[in-house]
This record gives sequence, C-alpha cells and structure tokens, in this order.
Amino acid sequence: MLRIGLTGGICAGKSTVAGLFHALGVPIVDADELAHELVRPGMPALQQIVARFGERVLNADGSLDRRLLREHVFADPAERRALEGILHPAIREATRQRLRALEQTATPYAINAVPLLIETGLAGTFDRILVIDVPEQVQKRRLMERDGIDAPQARRILQAQASRKARLDAADDVINNDGSRAQLSAEVQRLHARYLELAAATPGRLGL
Repeated sequence: MLRIGLTGGICAGKSTVAGLFHALGVPIVDADELAHELVRPGMPALQQIVARFGERVLNADGSLDRRLLREHVFADPAERRALEGILHPAIREATRQRLRALEQTATPYAINAVPLLIETGLAGTFDRILVIDVPEQVQKRRLMERDGIDAPQARRILQAQASRKARLDAADDVINNDGSRAQLSAEVQRLHARYLELAAATPGRLGL
C-alpha cells in the first residue's frame, strides 16, 4: 500500500482536499479527527490535559474547550510544547493502528492527513508528501474569518507552524488551493490517477 502524507499550513484547505480524495474511494487517516477522538470526555489524553492545564480548559459539560486551550498554548511556546507532548504520542499510536489495519486490505494507497507533518519530523515515513499550498496572506485572512480572531493572534498561530518554504521543500507533490473548486477537483483527479500508477509499482512501508 502506497502511503501519502498530506499536509499544509492552517486554513490551506487540507480537509477539503482530503474530502475530494475520500469521494474517490481513498481511505483517509486524519490526525485532526484522531485528536478529537482522543480528547473526548473520559479519554486518558483529556485527563492528562486537565492535569497539566487545569479544569478551566473544560466546558460545563466536561468536554474540552478547544478554543480556550488553543489561545492559551499559542501565546506561550512552552505551553504549546507541553500540549504536543501529550497529544502527539497518542495520535501517532492511533495512526499506526489505523494504517496497519489498512495494510491488510486491498486498497492501493491511503492518505494520512497530518497538519504538523513537517514540524514533527514524519516526512521520511511516507512514500510521498503532498502539500496543499496557499499564499500566507490567504491563510491569515481565512484563519481570521474562520476563528473570529484578530491579526496579531492569527500571526502567532502561523508563526508556530513550519514555514511555507519548509513545507514546499519537503513536497513531492503540490496542490495550489488559491483557485476555484473545479480547479482543485481537477488537481485531485490528476494526482489520484498518478498515485494509482505508483501504487502498482511501490510496496509501501509502515514506518510510523
């Protein structure tokens, strides 16, 4: 099974691209979705987060207040690293289990969507890296609109991620998501055909 690592900066459109691949029948292992599952009430990761950051990060119903926690950790690099120390190992283990299960199927290739793929040093564990790219000003505008935050906070979030150059330097394939939905869909179709060709000749590996 060929393994594709999909990444890109925040608000670049990773989820949209993953959805287009999924519509073509491609299995998607999404690190963000796994992270949401891992911090449901009663899960060990949520208990560790509360122990580290206090009950103030919880909503009244016991669920994680993601917005409050995000604002807190992006204001302090040390706090962000503490959160990553809790979540990243759990996400990696859950990802490993999902990919191993897919290895037992007949799927030609699978996509692992990892927002912090470059930052966490996982690039070498994939057969190919697909980067969804947009100009940084587009990212910033989309982030402010999506989360209702101001420019300084958006800038701090962007600065906490790998640079656009670092992502592009690591890329085997790039999709520019600054155009129309039709253009995006056409790019996904093109790469889908390419990955099917490569999968026929590539054994893949499970290095996570």
